[in-house]
Amino acid sequence: MSSKTNSVLIVDDDPMNIMALAHILAPDYTVYAEADGKACLDAAKRLKPDLILLDIVMPELDGFGVIQRLKKDKDTKDIPVIFVTGLTKAQEEVKGFSLGAADFITKPFSPPVVSARVNHQIKILNQMREIQSLSATCILTGIANRHFFNTQLQQEWERAKKNKAHISFLMMDIDNFKDFNHAYGHLNGDVALQRTAKAITSAQNRTIDIAARWGGEEFVVLLPETTLEDAMLVAENIRDTVEKNIFTLLDETTKAGITVSMGVHSALPSPEDNYTLQNFISDTNAILCQAKANGTNHIMQFTSYI
Repeated sequence: MSSKTNSVLIVDDDPMNIMALAHILAPDYTVYAEADGKACLDAAKRLKPDLILLDIVMPELDGFGVIQRLKKDKDTKDIPVIFVTGLTKAQEEVKGFSLGAADFITKPFSPPVVSARVNHQIKILNQMREIQSLSATCILTGIANRHFFNTQLQQEWERAKKNKAHISFLMMDIDNFKDFNHAYGHLNGDVALQRTAKAITSAQNRTIDIAARWGGEEFVVLLPETTLEDAMLVAENIRDTVEKNIFTLLDETTKAGITVSMGVHSALPSPEDNYTLQNFISDTNAILCQAKANGTNHIMQFTSYI
């Protein structure tokens, strides 16, 4: 596995140009290469490169045609494209920018110029990703925040309704968290929140599942395309992982642990019924309250379908 963070796809029908560009970029980036426009479109969807260096004059499908198709595809529309071309007329550059190009490099190219322009685009890309990550992340715990989770929940609910697929929702609360803060202090309470978040994410098995801090000492997990039976398996794995996660407090000597109570709710939404996402959230919260009323370290389940 490469340790290089970013990747570049080079597209040119001249093998010498590909070799030269790859030689310049390979020390800093993972480099892919294709020799024609159609192959570029396939590679862009499959590899998801961070940047594409694209020749304009190519047989069958030229660079202008390629970028038009890239920008129309939701999977590739946000990949920045730098044209690397021998075309030098102003109208061609204007056309390229109007189609969404991020920059131009003129052939014959200079290695320092190639490096500088690629580095500039990658820097912008990484900065934007960091901003997006911060806006979606709970700063204390490092997992998704409630705003991001709500957006994903809305999207997955609509997808489940359209496809008539199962969707499950876990809502959990740290047991006796006020007592923990009183005994160990709020800074150690923050440690407990962080360790709980790590335990929850480590207990997940699928990348499509989303864990988030709901607020205070509450956490949630969204499980798309998941039945109640499978959701209960995930819930029990999380409960068990949190319970066994004994951690050291800030004094570096005291050991502590926490448990969670959890409500597990599964639904099968349909365009034909009146059961809404708000009903789904409200019912999940009600199940969590029942779990807490039944004692600590407890899971309650509920389903909105028969």
